Amino acid sequence: MTDAIASAQSALSALTTSLAATANNVANLNTDGYKSKDVRLETGPQGRGVRVGEVAEDTAAGGYRPAAVSSQNESGVSDPSAALVETSTVDLARQTVAMVETSRAFEANVAVVRTQDDMVGALLDMRV
Repeated sequence: MTDAIASAQSALSALTTSLAATANNVANLNTDGYKSKDVRLETGPQGRGVRVGEVAEDTAAGGYRPAAVSSQNESGVSDPSAALVETSTVDLARQTVAMVETSRAFEANVAVVRTQDDMVGALLDMRV
């Protein structure tokens, strides 16, 4: 396997992880208390390719909305602190942009693999 294909393949693997995290974030957009995940990519070993550096969870508090059912404490008095539910920290606009960016990077790396494959094929045709 050539360096170009190996680098593109490592990038494709890392981008697949990133796209999966983004899809999971979008799927949990309306899940109360869900913390969105962000995949951070870094340069691969020996300065070649790309790999997942870390998967970071958003530690910020989500918004708050009224709970569907008001709760009462043991004395039967309404508890206003229990009347709010933390929403998810997923920003749909940011996730959409991330999905488009990842998709374009994926396409670029697939083009590298195809080009390298075409070049090797042409080289083999010349030698035969």
